[in-house]
Amino acid sequence: MSDISALEGRITAALDRIRQGIDAQTAQAGDDASLKTALDNERAANAELVERVRVLKERQDGQVAALTERVEAQKAQMVKLDTELQQLRASNVQMRELNTALREAVTEGLAPELVDKAVAAEVEALHAQRSADAAEIDAILSELKPLIEEAPHAAG
Repeated sequence: MSDISALEGRITAALDRIRQGIDAQTAQAGDDASLKTALDNERAANAELVERVRVLKERQDGQVAALTERVEAQKAQMVKLDTELQQLRASNVQMRELNTALREAVTEGLAPELVDKAVAAEVEALHAQRSADAAEIDAILSELKPLIEEAPHAAG
């Protein structure tokens, strides 16, 4: 009988281990389903984040391109303004030299060709001054135009 009791105890212990194994597999299967659901949720969230990053990158690239274009336009205007200012300076130097020669000529006796040169230099200086002023106004307007265009958008 003791053999039967020992065998019964071993069979009971074996059945308990089988039951525990089945319970563990059932719990693991339930955990696998919840893990799979969590993984699917994380994948969806990751895909959404990737899309948002792509949209932000496109927006940033567009803004960088617009700013680069604006900087290039401003550089071109600054080159034009600098050229106009150099011409103005050269014209003013020439006008001063001719006016000095004209003053000397007036004190010694009037020379008509010097008067003609002085007047022509003065007219050229005025044209150069006007061109420089126009280039400066263009540069200022190009800076103000984006601000004026943004103002209605900011208010709205």
